[in-house]
Amino acid sequence: MPIPDFQALMRPFLVELADGKPHALPDVHDALCAEFQLTPEEIAKRISSGRQTVMRNRVGWTRTYLSKAGLVSVPQKGYVQITQRGRDALAECPDRVDVKYLKRFEEFREFYSPKPEDADTEVSTSESVEPVDITPEEQLEAAHKAIVNSLADELLENIKAASPSFFEKVVVDLMIAMGYGGSRKEAGQATQATNDDGIDGIIKEDRLGLDTIYLQAKRWQNTVHRPEIDKFIGSLTRNRARKGVFITTSDFSPGARDAVKNLDMKVVLIDGQQLAELMIEHNLGVTRKDVYEVKQLDNDYFSEEN
Repeated sequence: MPIPDFQALMRPFLVELADGKPHALPDVHDALCAEFQLTPEEIAKRISSGRQTVMRNRVGWTRTYLSKAGLVSVPQKGYVQITQRGRDALAECPDRVDVKYLKRFEEFREFYSPKPEDADTEVSTSESVEPVDITPEEQLEAAHKAIVNSLADELLENIKAASPSFFEKVVVDLMIAMGYGGSRKEAGQATQATNDDGIDGIIKEDRLGLDTIYLQAKRWQNTVHRPEIDKFIGSLTRNRARKGVFITTSDFSPGARDAVKNLDMKVVLIDGQQLAELMIEHNLGVTRKDVYEVKQLDNDYFSEEN
């Protein structure tokens, strides 16, 4: 039997979780290999980069898509668990669960389709980003965005599962990667570990130390509300600081975002999604996997007027 595509894996994936218990993703992979009676050669077959097997890659994407649609949850790192929405899907789709079904859920549509501000191409966000609907270049852009979004989710999962001291290291390393803080040694000395599951400290804005930036970081699951931002602003005021960065692994409430508007100082809020995107942009905690070179016709070369 040929290796199933990731959409063909969706319903069998949910069936493996039907008992409602958390399951380790590698165990689900092995069960699906047995379900589809894959040969050892098919199980060992690798994707073009050689970094991962085809089946593990497709199982991983199946998990991502089902998670984005709310059919499965991630109770802890490396585990998956069916949700009530997933149970409903098993009842509603006796034969197949696929992308078309998942698109009925708003969370999945936001993940699957590029937002208008994210792309110059006029691709409808209400329609599937399918090969028959868009050009090959648009397919590549949409696929790249989906990969980045999935990678961002993985980064946040690992940060939340790590220790508070590691989160401190991530924040300092990110500031350095973005050009702040001078050297790693200087930046590390400029921050102080605290007992609030994060860091509170200062970091140089540049190598000369012409100005400083106050940092507040919260490795939280819950939304950060305005009182936390007001306390941070109060601390900046007492220290006569002009610049501050508040970083969280979760999100900020509308009130929290309003708190930093129209201030005499500059306060930047970085939520979990932005944190992950900045880490990807500055190659922090990620490695380059594949590079695809896109070429176009050189019209000047074919101009016979030269």
